[in-house]
Amino acid sequence: MKSEFSRPWTARYAPGVPHEIAVPEGSLYDLLESAAARHRNGVALEFFGAETTYGRLGADVLRIAEGLRRLGVTAGDRVALVLPNCPQHIAAFYAVLRLGAIVVEHNPLYTDRELRHQFEDHGAKVAVVWDKVVPQVQRLPKDLGLEGIVSVDLTRALPAGKRLALKLPLPAARRARSALTPSEILAGPHPIHRWEGLLASPPLDQGHPRPFSGDTAVIQYTSGTTGTPKGAVLTHQNLLANAAQGRAWVPGLVEGQETVYAVLPMFHAYGLTLCLTFAMSIGARLVLFPRFDVDLVLQAVRKSPPTFLPAVPPIYDRLAAAAEERGVDLSSIRFAISGAMNLPPETVARWEKATGGYLVEGYGLTETSPVALGNPIGPTRRPGSVGVPFPNTDIRVVDPDRPDVERPPGEAGELLIRGPQVFSGYWQKPEETEAVLLEGGWFRTGDIVSVDAGSYVSIVDRIKELIITGGFNVAPTEVEDTLRAYGPVTDAAVVGLPRPGGGEDVVAAVVLADGAQLDEESLRKRCREGLAAYKVPRRIFAVDELPRSLIGKVLRREVRTRLLNSKTSTPTGRQAS
Repeated sequence: MKSEFSRPWTARYAPGVPHEIAVPEGSLYDLLESAAARHRNGVALEFFGAETTYGRLGADVLRIAEGLRRLGVTAGDRVALVLPNCPQHIAAFYAVLRLGAIVVEHNPLYTDRELRHQFEDHGAKVAVVWDKVVPQVQRLPKDLGLEGIVSVDLTRALPAGKRLALKLPLPAARRARSALTPSEILAGPHPIHRWEGLLASPPLDQGHPRPFSGDTAVIQYTSGTTGTPKGAVLTHQNLLANAAQGRAWVPGLVEGQETVYAVLPMFHAYGLTLCLTFAMSIGARLVLFPRFDVDLVLQAVRKSPPTFLPAVPPIYDRLAAAAEERGVDLSSIRFAISGAMNLPPETVARWEKATGGYLVEGYGLTETSPVALGNPIGPTRRPGSVGVPFPNTDIRVVDPDRPDVERPPGEAGELLIRGPQVFSGYWQKPEETEAVLLEGGWFRTGDIVSVDAGSYVSIVDRIKELIITGGFNVAPTEVEDTLRAYGPVTDAAVVGLPRPGGGEDVVAAVVLADGAQLDEESLRKRCREGLAAYKVPRRIFAVDELPRSLIGKVLRREVRTRLLNSKTSTPTGRQAS
């Protein structure tokens, strides 16, 4: 993609990084098929020590694809994946894409309400579900169009020794078994099919039509610029382009020799690209973790030392500290890319001392597949900034109220992005799409940035008021609605307050009914019934009233400022209970 704009930032690229790349054609399935042909006997996946070769993965994908076809999945159908990181997740992802169908990723920790909203929106025909959460999916109404559930037992992917250990009549084994799989799966309105049944299918006919570059590959839910979750439509080419940009950005990668740790959830755009597609594109060994656990990661380091670790700042801090305490060598990790929240310089210093490799910060959004900017992996990096645009990527800084008017160099403004990784719009939401996709393919990020004389971009503020906690987006409106549904709460404002080491805590200011007392634990318990754990406020303050604009809109920024300025009291001076 040639640009009519100059790209001065390319002078900051690390040696060996091309200023322009050829955007791949074809589909994401082609990416896996090619890797399987090049590295048939190489290890593609490792899960608690169990290994799957590229050849085996490729064969499994074709069998699962045929199994899904026999369940009625055709091109354009949506297939929901409600899975943690596991080998079945990878196989299901590529099998759906091989059919020309559309993957819809879901957090398996979502509540019934959160899942229902998304299923109502995308109308998936089939859901591939961790058996632990099958009961939740079974509670979805029959009229949503879901025709079947494929139940996945994670323990089937474990090494034989670990599977046997789970059956031992010991308390530890029972706890581990309970965490991984349910005691039984109850019948419900949606037919249940076992993953092993699909895996027993013959391979999909090679003549089955393949998807095209411009076809939709994934619907990834994001809160975007409002509090209402929307499905970002990502095409095969969007995701292929971002994987190729990622490969180009990391000079020194060795085809077929890298080991990538998937500690990021693959139902998140960041984990999906940097683990699920990027790793496959270079024939890497992908070590899968259902959740981040310091002990599990350090155990894996001894068996399969990682070379590339995408993560978030708290993970780097915890791993570096634990490795130093236990004498675990992390020097195999040459490359680490941090995202989702600001990367403190002290984290960079500690990590690079522990590994001898680079830790750099990147920037992106679900709508950009997700990575659009990054710090160079080399001496030209600039800690504290989010770096410079990727190859084939243009940026502009504009007046947020008049996005056709560019801000002068050095002056803060809204960041616009254009590139092959920019999404095609929001699923079935033309008005929301029109609001963020401007003429010429420019995407409005909603983030206020400044660009220094060296072309490095720094985030100043967010127009959108999403809270980023633990690498996940939290929409304040959703949490506020949950708080208001609790009798004693008459009004609420939810904001993010900085936490030590980076990221934010979800914090709420609530107005109580006359005579009511704040019971934080009771209120948090009510929130946990309808919200994922990371969305539940860590702190709750009682206030007399919330600041509002002339039209009555709650001024969350003012709430945030007051809370930041308050030490032992709430914004209005009342003591928090």
